[in-house]
Amino acid sequence: MKSLAGTGGLIRLILRRDRIVLPLWIVLLVAISVSYVKEYGDLFPTPDSRIKYASNAGFITLYGELSGSSLGEFVTWRLGFVPVMVGLISLLTVIRHTRVEEETGRRELLGATVIGRHAQLAAALITVFGANLALAVLLALGMHSQDLPVAGSVAIGMVYAGTGWFFAAVGAVAAQLTASAGSARGIAIGVLGASYVLRAAGDTSAHTDGPLAWLSYLSPIGWAQQIHPYAENRWWLAAVLLVATIALVATAVVLATKRDIGAGLLPDKLGPADGTLGSPFALAWRLHRGLLLAWTVGFALLGLLFGGVAKGVGDMMKDDPTIQEMFQRMGGSAGLIDSFLAGVMTLVGLIASAYAVQATLRMRVEESSGRAEPVLATATSRWQWAASHLVFSLLGPAVALLAAGVAEGLAYGIAIGDVGGQVPRLIGAALAQLPAVWVLAAIAIAIFGFFPQASMISWAGPTVCILIGLVSAGVATAGWIRDISPFSHLPSLPGGTVSAGPLIALLAIAVVVGFAGLVGLRRRDLPA
Repeated sequence: MKSLAGTGGLIRLILRRDRIVLPLWIVLLVAISVSYVKEYGDLFPTPDSRIKYASNAGFITLYGELSGSSLGEFVTWRLGFVPVMVGLISLLTVIRHTRVEEETGRRELLGATVIGRHAQLAAALITVFGANLALAVLLALGMHSQDLPVAGSVAIGMVYAGTGWFFAAVGAVAAQLTASAGSARGIAIGVLGASYVLRAAGDTSAHTDGPLAWLSYLSPIGWAQQIHPYAENRWWLAAVLLVATIALVATAVVLATKRDIGAGLLPDKLGPADGTLGSPFALAWRLHRGLLLAWTVGFALLGLLFGGVAKGVGDMMKDDPTIQEMFQRMGGSAGLIDSFLAGVMTLVGLIASAYAVQATLRMRVEESSGRAEPVLATATSRWQWAASHLVFSLLGPAVALLAAGVAEGLAYGIAIGDVGGQVPRLIGAALAQLPAVWVLAAIAIAIFGFFPQASMISWAGPTVCILIGLVSAGVATAGWIRDISPFSHLPSLPGGTVSAGPLIALLAIAVVVGFAGLVGLRRRDLPA
């Protein structure tokens, strides 16, 4: 067991470093989930109203199939996106305490003490597994306190914990594959996104008697949702997730033995012997182009998916004022299908903000790895170096959102026979998300400029906005809570009215905060 020596001390170190963030996301996700019981119980008191609300392709794409008509089943279904959040937080946490530690050199310093080879990986996984278990226990207790059955409450806790455990293990494997923390995050988030898309495509196809229902069974998110808390309570699917998690952890351990500390299993791609990059932007393009392509393709697939199911959204809601009011809170005020599309665009914008933060933090990767210093030793100024990366953190999301708008407009336009009318509308709706995306990118720039060692806090921006969206979508929420998110100040497009004031204000905030961050970068030591 020498390879695990020092694991306990590393667990204590991780808990100390995450003493605020770790309890915060657990408590927030539990509070959001438990609050849905009363809110949705009041809004949909009868089984018929619940079934009518849930039985349309649009909602099935977002949340999956409703397993039954009880309140517990309905709330579990409506919380279908929360396990995705749990998986995202889990994989990011594991990568932060494994690959980031190696990339910054801290792992090598710790390795000089009495620390086993696998202690860092074991400590990160044990901590995240424990956090997910605590989340599951608190969620089960909270759900049962709302007079929901014990077995179902335990089962929904297992849905959250099983998803978190699986994607924590995915993060552990990704951390072994590449020497870059950014690339590891990209791989792990790509697996998470693919799992969600497979689940969405499979469930939508099954609802319409299509031929692709089997895709859901390829998705770990689909496995978790098929547990069906408060209905069948399929415990064996939780066992499947656990076995898959163990297999991934074993894979991560084996891979870790086959590489050097600080290196990845996938070899770095060497450039040509003679340099051909004549400018900072050319270097930034070489660094960002793979990420830009991956996000753009992913956004196009999301657009096709959501646009393809939009037509059926209005059929079941047009005669129910309660459901109309619920959906209009998600965005959009003119037409129920437009409301659905506006809600989808908000979700796409939130995802785009994650890309903006990831592209911005590439500067921190270049700085902490020592690659920024040789560039800045030339005639390249800090402003030029930063601007070459910020082109991608600001315009990259615009390209991805454009791809989503075009794809969604094509899919929806073909479905209703109005491609020429829908493509421009949905491109505009997609690009309208940019001011809010740029605000979160500017916050990341400011954190990097003034507090580079705390750059990972930048991920709190998209996370908080998503949590606010989960709270306020469909339930009454205090106005000041919604106002925290820049996305709540955007026009609800398509279908809504555009006011220039909020957009100008968001752009002004982005410019001021981003410029302040660049001033901080210019004045501080590099690296720091």
